[in-house]
Amino acid sequence: MNAVGIDVSKGKSMVAILKPFGEVVYKPFEIKHTTSDINSLVKLINSVEGESRIVMEHKGCYYEALAHQLSEANLFVSAINPKLIKDFNNDTLRKVKSDKADAIKIARYALDKWHNLKPYSIMDKLRNQLKIMNRQFCFYIKHKTAMKNNLIAILDQTYPGVNTYFSSPARSDGNQKWVDFASTYYHVDCIRKMSKNAFVGHYQNWCKHKKYIFSKSKAEEIYEKSKGLVPVLPKDDITRLIVKQAVDQLNVASQTIESLRILMNKTASKLPKYPVVMDMTGVGSSLGPQLMSEIGDVSRFTHKSAITAFAGVDPGVNRSGSYEQKNVPISKRGDSNLRKALFQIMCILLKLMPLDDPVYQFLDKKRAQGKPYYVYMTAGANKFLRIYYGRVKEYLSTLSE
Repeated sequence: MNAVGIDVSKGKSMVAILKPFGEVVYKPFEIKHTTSDINSLVKLINSVEGESRIVMEHKGCYYEALAHQLSEANLFVSAINPKLIKDFNNDTLRKVKSDKADAIKIARYALDKWHNLKPYSIMDKLRNQLKIMNRQFCFYIKHKTAMKNNLIAILDQTYPGVNTYFSSPARSDGNQKWVDFASTYYHVDCIRKMSKNAFVGHYQNWCKHKKYIFSKSKAEEIYEKSKGLVPVLPKDDITRLIVKQAVDQLNVASQTIESLRILMNKTASKLPKYPVVMDMTGVGSSLGPQLMSEIGDVSRFTHKSAITAFAGVDPGVNRSGSYEQKNVPISKRGDSNLRKALFQIMCILLKLMPLDDPVYQFLDKKRAQGKPYYVYMTAGANKFLRIYYGRVKEYLSTLSE
């Protein structure tokens, strides 16, 4: 048996090959992530007598090209969580951190865990695209939040509180009513220098042009509020340009998010598990594709506890002798994007209060017992994942029959 440890980095990797009892077959050497170097590595591994297993850490997206090519060459590849490699036993008092040392450590891990290594599964094209879209979606959500806060900070100096006038959700094109309103009425003097009737008429025409619902009482309320506001910046072309730039940046982020939301839902609808996932309470056209992209193929999880550990919502244990800690934090060693989606689903369930839903019943039960907020929210996410695992596996098994 030959353990091939690969320490992956951007564009290149360090490789070490060991046999049992620490016998070094090949000292650590560097390869680039090019076709020629990978093919040379495949030939080298195949030339070594005995069964070979390749182990690498799944760091970001750097490892995927190498793992994919090695798997295509019919080699056993296993991608391991970096945390497991880091926690693997060190038999030295020296603190050594180098690519060569890491490659040897990974090879030693492969020898120690030989029979427990799970083969790397090449994610199909559809799931891979969906996962990349979800990562982009999460990135632009953060970007939109930053752009929104930036715009509000500017408007607080020209038209304080204008962002609170409308609560309409974003349209399919990404536009929001309060943002469009602030783009036109960028300064409080744009309104209060007109008479009430003039503003109501102007606002009515604006609603018609932008295709928003007009309310005369709302227009009058906005006009009355504008009288007591105190702006910091003057109403001039410079201020208008500052607000316009902030609005444009926010609109671009918002439009990108909405287009990604539509594309993700369209892509996810092609997966066989789409109907059963979308039928779960609290899951919509946005959170459904996010769940499917982050969880992937449920068949790779051997049992329900495996999927909760993958998400990092599994309860911790701290027990020794007669001592047992009652409140132990969850591991949080799994997928943070998945945990975020699960938390949002729990929030939706608490708002909808579907009395016939088992997850909500569980949440309500834990809440009634006086459990802290994050405790019952995490417990609900754990139960949701277990139900997700059972329903999807059962549904897919019926399709295969």
